[in-house]
Amino acid sequence: MATTDLEAALTAVGPRLRQLREQRGLTLTEVALSTGVAVSTLSRLESGGRRPTLELLLPLAEIYRVTLDELVDAPPTGDPRVNLRPVTVHGMTMVPLSSRPGGIQAYKFVIPGRTSRQQPSLKTHEGYDWIYVLTGNLRLVLADHDLVLRAGEAAEFDTRTPHWFGAADEQPVEYLSLFGKQGEKAHVRARPRAAAVGD
Repeated sequence: MATTDLEAALTAVGPRLRQLREQRGLTLTEVALSTGVAVSTLSRLESGGRRPTLELLLPLAEIYRVTLDELVDAPPTGDPRVNLRPVTVHGMTMVPLSSRPGGIQAYKFVIPGRTSRQQPSLKTHEGYDWIYVLTGNLRLVLADHDLVLRAGEAAEFDTRTPHWFGAADEQPVEYLSLFGKQGEKAHVRARPRAAAVGD
């Protein structure tokens, strides 16, 4: 990437960060509490007064559920294919499956199998999550609940509830996530079961 292109991409990061935060209905204070980045730093990033660094962008990409590429370079327009760009954070690989800004976002996650008993580090943030396990066994710690979801099982919860995901055993886990800001939930429609004789 040429120097002028790089500068243009970095200049566009601030407005993009503000747009993502506002789309998710978050305040600077809420983002600061979730990421550990100071409110003043976040404000300067959004206004262009602070040059973005990888250390600052990684936690923001995680809370906004976007890839780093999406933070520094808008996805191409006119092509209906989803540009699958995996991102690995804390050993977990995240593949965005949708590119439409705002609304419910779809992701595929791959978590490697655990090598020792992991100590959950519960987190909270604004939003609502619906997950579906494709393969493996997913350990979900949700407040006081410690659950194991197997392939074909689903769960949904308000992400303001303290939560943590991890592999339940030595096998890797793959699961889908539909994530929306507060008030947006995944709605599954199905035909009602035909009444059996004697019901």
